[in-house]
Amino acid sequence: MYPPALERLIEAFARFPGVGRRTAERLSFHLLRVPPEEAEAFARAVGESRAATRRCSRCFNVGESDPCAVCADPSREARMVCVVEEPRDVWAIEKARVYRGLYHVLLGSLNPAEGAGPDSLTVEPLVRRVKEGGIEEVILATDPDLEGDGTALYVAERLEGTGARVTRLARGLPAGSAIEYLNRVVLADALEGRREMRPGPGR
Repeated sequence: MYPPALERLIEAFARFPGVGRRTAERLSFHLLRVPPEEAEAFARAVGESRAATRRCSRCFNVGESDPCAVCADPSREARMVCVVEEPRDVWAIEKARVYRGLYHVLLGSLNPAEGAGPDSLTVEPLVRRVKEGGIEEVILATDPDLEGDGTALYVAERLEGTGARVTRLARGLPAGSAIEYLNRVVLADALEGRREMRPGPGR
């Protein structure tokens, strides 16, 4: 049994997404080995990032201001909104420099097995945003996996009747991949080849 303070650190790391007990132990022991000033710099970075960042009240991206830098940029194409699962997907698309519209971050995807239902996503604010007018196209850029496809279908259904054209990134995206890991060429092809998305029959 580890000392209580160390055990609390391990448990804190283990709560991170994708971090198991063994990885949490390695991270914790690494922090104990580094010079004190390095560990203190890590702690300061966590505190400063928490204090300096906030959610954009319009698109739910992470930034240092509200509205975020993208929403506040008058040069962006305001008639087009790209819907992604997480803030890191925004940065992936921005780095590719292939898109100049606005964004909407869902803060996750539908995953009933993990208790993530529609209420855990920012779909309703998106619907209200589109109904306000001015948005002509909504690009669904959720991950090309089972959860991402289900989320895209749900969002498309909720946007039905709003008057906005709803498209999905082209299937040039590798199935099972994540937006944040795609390179510029793949993203550009997917955006250019997007297609209109309609709810299935009987829905």
